[in-house]
Amino acid sequence: MTMSPLLPPLDAHHPRSMADQVYDMLYERIINLTLPPGTKLSEAEVAAQLGVSRQPVRDAFYRLSQLGFIQIRPQRATTVAPISKDAIVRAYFIRSALEEATMRVAATNLKPVHLTALQDILVRQEDALRMADKTGFHALDDQFHHDICNYSGLGFGWAVIKENKGHMDRARYLSLSFGAPRALAEHHDILDALRAGDGDGAAAAVKRHLNHIDEIIDWLQTTQPEVF
Repeated sequence: MTMSPLLPPLDAHHPRSMADQVYDMLYERIINLTLPPGTKLSEAEVAAQLGVSRQPVRDAFYRLSQLGFIQIRPQRATTVAPISKDAIVRAYFIRSALEEATMRVAATNLKPVHLTALQDILVRQEDALRMADKTGFHALDDQFHHDICNYSGLGFGWAVIKENKGHMDRARYLSLSFGAPRALAEHHDILDALRAGDGDGAAAAVKRHLNHIDEIIDWLQTTQPEVF
């Protein structure tokens, strides 16, 4: 499988470095399965498509390989790595522990303006669900969880979660075809508990929300075993 579709040129005036931009673009496309497992990645081809030299691509490839998203084999093809069940389980453990703790802090720290902003995200998620916009829905899912951490003064916790959750995201993205309505309903449960100042309730709600990962893995192993 060769790299597809084409990647857009990068912005030379973007505040992030070229290596960071290459990394972000490839990471996003690996997570949303635009670049599915087994896709061959050519350093020269990526550089040409993005309009950059090969060095930032080489740096991005290395970072992605360290996180387990691509496999670099010298003198052989570099490919997008299969989804790893073990990596998903590790990501779930880290994310669940940190988000449950965050919810208990958020329940006492969030202000009305924060709750209103979170409600707006859920309205936009409803729109994305209605339009079958999986990419938009997933981006808003991330924003909902990120903003709760940020509003709670725990942005550093989200940084740790983001660094580890990618393997979980690949599986969850594939499940959005049937799991998005449930995910949205669970977001409402989380927000209701936060609005009530119920830290334990919010922690339990986010645990339920994240705890479908075993079900998702089983579904994928049955319906799409080739991604593992």
